[in-house]
Formats: sequence, C-alpha cells, structure tokens
Amino acid sequence: MAAASSPPFFYEAIVYLSAAVVAVPVAKKLGLGSIIGYLGAGILIGPFGLEVVESAEAILPVAELGVVLLLFVLGLELKPNRLWRMKADIFGLGSSQILLTGLALASLMYLLDFSLELSLIGGFGMALSSTAFAVQILKDRGHFSAKYGQRAFGILLMQDIAIVPLLAMVTLLAPRSSSAGMEEILMQIGITILAVAGVIGTGRYLLSPMFLFLAGTRAREIMLAAALLVALGSAAIMHSAGLSMALGAFLAGIMLAESSFRHTLEADIYPFRSLLMGLFFMTVGMTLDLPVTIEFLWTILAGVVVVMGIKGLILFTLARLTGSSNPDAIRIAVSLPQAGEFAFVLFASAASAGIAAGQTNTILSAIVILTMVLTPIVGKIHDFIALRVNDKESDKSDHIIETFDESKPHVLIVGYGRFGMIASQMLMSEGLNIVAIDNNANRIATARKYGLPVYYGDATREDVLRAAGADQAILIALCIENEQVMARAIDLIKEAFPKSSIFCRATDRAHAMELTLREVDFHIRETFESGITFGREALDHLGIPTDRINLIESDVRHRDQERLKLQMQMGEFAGAETLHRVTPRRRHDDVRPELEPEPDSSEK
Repeated sequence: MAAASSPPFFYEAIVYLSAAVVAVPVAKKLGLGSIIGYLGAGILIGPFGLEVVESAEAILPVAELGVVLLLFVLGLELKPNRLWRMKADIFGLGSSQILLTGLALASLMYLLDFSLELSLIGGFGMALSSTAFAVQILKDRGHFSAKYGQRAFGILLMQDIAIVPLLAMVTLLAPRSSSAGMEEILMQIGITILAVAGVIGTGRYLLSPMFLFLAGTRAREIMLAAALLVALGSAAIMHSAGLSMALGAFLAGIMLAESSFRHTLEADIYPFRSLLMGLFFMTVGMTLDLPVTIEFLWTILAGVVVVMGIKGLILFTLARLTGSSNPDAIRIAVSLPQAGEFAFVLFASAASAGIAAGQTNTILSAIVILTMVLTPIVGKIHDFIALRVNDKESDKSDHIIETFDESKPHVLIVGYGRFGMIASQMLMSEGLNIVAIDNNANRIATARKYGLPVYYGDATREDVLRAAGADQAILIALCIENEQVMARAIDLIKEAFPKSSIFCRATDRAHAMELTLREVDFHIRETFESGITFGREALDHLGIPTDRINLIESDVRHRDQERLKLQMQMGEFAGAETLHRVTPRRRHDDVRPELEPEPDSSEK
C-alpha cells in the first residue's frame, strides 16, 4: 500500500515550528529577545546552514503577511488625538532623526561608490529601528512608560509612518522603461488615488457598522475572520494597484483606530501577527548567504559599527537638544541604534526593482541582523557602567511615569451598563483617564454617541484586557452582572495584573460574601446604597430630625456588617436578630408622638 502524501508545506511547517520552539526560548534566556531567536533559527535550518529547508522563496509571500498585520496593528494604535499629544516627539524628534540619520548614512554610502538610488534606500533603511525589537526591550526593562521610553516610542511611531513614503520612494527610484509614456504614468497615478480613496472610504463608513453587526452575533470566530479579512483585503487592494500591501493594511488600521472594536481587533490579530512576524524573521535568516557574509565579514562588521555609531550619536544629540536629560538621551541612543524589520522590506523591494544586486542585499541584511543582535548587549554594557558610576541619583526623572493616555488608563471599567456608567462619571469628573469595555454592541454604540471611551471586549480574555490597558491600570472596576464571568475575570486579573486593585459590583448579599472570600479590594451591593438613600428620604418625609436619621443610618450599616460576618461563619440565615433591633435613642432626640414606637409587652 502506497504511503499517503503529506499536504503542501506540511513538512516545512513542522520544521519551522520545531526550530522556533527550540531557538526562541534559548535566545530569550540569553537576554537576546525572540527576534534574534527567529533569525538564528532561520540561519540554522536554511540553505546556508543545515539545509533542512532548501529555499525560503516559497514561504516568503506567506511570511510577508506578518509585516502586513504589523502595519495593521500599528494603524489601530495611531488615533489622531494620540498622534497630536505626542506630536513633538513623533513629528519633531522622530522626523529629524530619520532625515539626519538617513542623509548621513546615504552620503557615506555614496562616497563609497554606491549608486545614488541604492545609497538613499540603504541609508534611510538603516535609519529605521525595529519597533517590535525596541518596544520589547523597553517593556522587559520596565521602562516603556518612563519618560525616555515614551520619547523612544514617539520616534518609533514616526519611523513606522515613514515606511510608507520610503516604500513609495523605492518605486520612484526603480529603473523605468523608456517606452513608458505620460499616459501610462497618469493612469498609474489615477489607479493609486482610487485605491487609496477606496480603502479610506470603506474604512470610514462601512467597517464600524459591519463590526457592530457582527458583534451582535456574539460569534467570536466571525469577529476574528472579519479582522483578518479587513487587513488582508485592504492589502490586496493596494497590491493590485501596484502599491505596498503594508500601506493598505496601515490605512485600514487607521480607519478603525476610532472604532469601539479596536482593542478586540488588536487582541485577535496579535497571535497571527506574532507568528507570521516570527516566520518573516526566520525567512530573513534563511536568505542570509553565510559564504558571502564570511567573505565580507570585516566589511560587514565595519558597517555595523558605523551604523550604530552614527545613529546613536544623532539620537543622543537630538534628544539632548529637545529637552532630555543626559541619562535619558543615552538610554534613547542605546535603545534604538539597531536597524529594523522594515530595512529588510526595503532591501527586498529594492532587489525586486533591480536597484540592489543579490550580494549587496546580503551584505546590507547582514549588517541589519548584527545591529539587532548587538543592541541588547550594548544595553547591558550601559546598565553595568551606569550602575558603577551610580547615575541613579542624577537620573531620578528617568523612572517618572508619564501621564497615562487612553491606552494607559488610571481606571479600566469592565461592564458599561447603568452601574458602570455612573461610576465612570464620578471618575471622569476628576479628570482621570478612563477606558471601558463591554460585550453588548448596542450599549457600546449608545455610549460612543456621547463620546465615551467604551470598546468592545471580553473580560475573560487576558489579551483583550491587556490591549485595553489593564497592565497599566491602577484600578480595574468590574461592573458586570454575570457572577460567573466576574469570578473568572477576578482570577485572571489576580494572576495577570497583580498590581491593579480590583473593585467589584456585587449583585446581591450572597455574591458580596463570595467577593469577600475572593479578597477583592472593594465590593458593594448594587441595591444597598440606593436602599439606604431611599430610607433616609422616607424618614425625612416623616419628619425625623437629620441627626436621628444619621444615627439610624450608621446603626443600620453597622448591623449589616455584623450580619455579613455571622453569615460568613454560620450560614445564610445567621444574624437574623440584627434585623429587628431599634436604633437606641439619645436623651436629647425629639420624637413625634404619632411615631413613638409601641412599648414591648414584656416591659408592662
């Protein structure tokens, strides 16, 4: 009997997954980060390593979808108001860094007899840092929310935006056929404009209603399918117009940045983006020509030193000139000296356009890889030196956390019904940053009409809570009605976000006792306070003096707590005697005769 044949790419998939499972944990254990692990795995199994995989060309189109999804998620994060708050760091510091570094490196390449086209692409490609790499380093160090971390992130955002015009620059610099007339050029411009307008128009007017409708089905897999469809569909539209797929995904992400569903979309896309980005880095490692790298090793090492040196110097100088302290500027410089994933994209695009020869592309890619490998090492050297010279005292500003923005709320509210809405109004009235999530599409749509920061999300999913800012929230308020969902959410928050305080809405007395056992920081029965207020108003209407009402309220609250303690120890019906006790009177209390309580018959 003939052996059954394996599905296409089945063997390759097992190889890629096995290599990643082995290499990535080792790289992270060594403090090098997951990206280096993926690159190393690719080099190891590739045609210039153990030759387990003979060619990366077949899988490269699939791997490039990781870049597409990365740009989609970056677009989701770039809300216009967020860009405006960070405008100085993004458009000032970030654009200056790209321009100065790109021109400096391009000029140096041109002086070394590279063509003008390749010099521009190589220089500006090396000017871009690795967003995935640098952000992970900042988070691992716990400095992402520090002042220098936020400034570094602003630079990275500008670099992510800059990839779009840089990809267009490759197209403009590509050799053109002399037979291409003005009519053909105008036709291409028209197609480009229509494609961009189509993606923007669809995103602005159709995507939010579509996701609102799909959310009403409560089918999580359909939301995931729709998110992938939007990212890949917009990429396909741009690709058919002769533009970058990444540009289409980026525009679609921006169009959804104001949507109530962006946190859920980001969380749903994340596993696919991360795995495909890992596959992308593995294919990059596989395409690294080791014989050529070894042959030009000293040239490559010199390039690494020049790139990291020039880039670090420019970053330090610009940071100092724009107000950073000396230690802050140094940390920015040692966080972002590497070239990044978009350099690979630019170099591959340049090779396809006939600008960069295969050997040149290999040398440039090797320089990028080595700058990434050396970045965490440079960071550790800096930390060692900083510890020796004891710059902690001179750098207290380094660890001051910036004011939270919408993605880093003071309070995350889970459940935006009547209870959650009233609680949020109290918090927003103090000017606190609030983010709320709910799984009721109609409730979200109503809240958004009033301009309230409410997003679609599931309280029992760690990735959704993290995307909504739970890891930065000082307090997480669980205002949901479903007791089972709340219990799962409490367990998840205690495990994943232990630094956040947990405030809960208790639906009844039994639920309040359960929350006490779960040791949440605060809970309140939803009807207790309204019942107290109702009773106060009734007593006031009956003419009871305010002092007496205050005394009664205090006594009722005390007895209620006593009964709760007894019920926790002895069961549901314990402490019933506390319900029938009259609040003792003070000697000076006035009593209306018609409200004088009947004497106890036992006292006659």
